[in-house]
Amino acid sequence: MAYRVCFVCTGNICRSPMAESVFRDRVAEAGLDDRVEVDSAGTGGWHEGDGADPRTVAVLEESGYDGAHTARQFRPSWFARLDLVVALDTGHLKALRRLAPTPEDAAKVRLLRSYDPAAGDDLDVPDPYYGGMDGFEECLEMVEAASEGLLAAVREQVEGQAA
Repeated sequence: MAYRVCFVCTGNICRSPMAESVFRDRVAEAGLDDRVEVDSAGTGGWHEGDGADPRTVAVLEESGYDGAHTARQFRPSWFARLDLVVALDTGHLKALRRLAPTPEDAAKVRLLRSYDPAAGDDLDVPDPYYGGMDGFEECLEMVEAASEGLLAAVREQVEGQAA
């Protein structure tokens, strides 16, 4: 049975697709792609069916990641099939925990940057949407930095499932 991770931001066109693409690569590099499923969604449905923001795609592809993506809205019913829901900022964290049908589901929600020891107390990935390319590049740096710690945590869970 696969371990399922879903990254969530506001509209699912900037931060969460970036995190999904980076983490999917980390999972594949670790040889866990047959045991870990990675996707993303938004707290809102404004961009449902759209591709990722062109700036997200450009930053991802410039760094060797896949930029293909279709936005969708997170549904509370998904908690039942997900093992980990990764919020990109504290607003998403609160929204997702409110959506959670049970306390166990709410406990599945974590902040991405909580997996980056260098993040300190600043655990939000800022929304780059209203800024320039530098915001998207900074977002990618934050996502990459947190992905190593997240991979270690997921690997521990996956190996625990196999035991």
